[in-house]
Amino acid sequence: MVRQKTKRTCKFGHTFYKSTDCPTCPTCEKLKEPSSGFLAKLSNPARNALIYYGIDTIQKLSAYSEKEILNLHGIGKASLPIFRKSLEDEGLTFKQNDHKKIK
Repeated sequence: MVRQKTKRTCKFGHTFYKSTDCPTCPTCEKLKEPSSGFLAKLSNPARNALIYYGIDTIQKLSAYSEKEILNLHGIGKASLPIFRKSLEDEGLTFKQNDHKKIK
């Protein structure tokens, strides 16, 4: 069954159509995107997951292993090449051991 899209308006006056109950305004999400840095290269779900856990700099990302980052909801394997390249550009790498827990 295909749900029909309904017209909505966000609290900032942007009009958009959604076929789900998701209240997120695409225009507001686009305005929140950073214009530079490694976060600007990521998808919204990946960026939001990192920000939620306070991982907002490449240095903070380097404190985690790939496995720990992949365990975050919103982060997929497609983000790993972006992470690796961004870390490499700064002379950093992912942490090698997996003992730290993200809370």
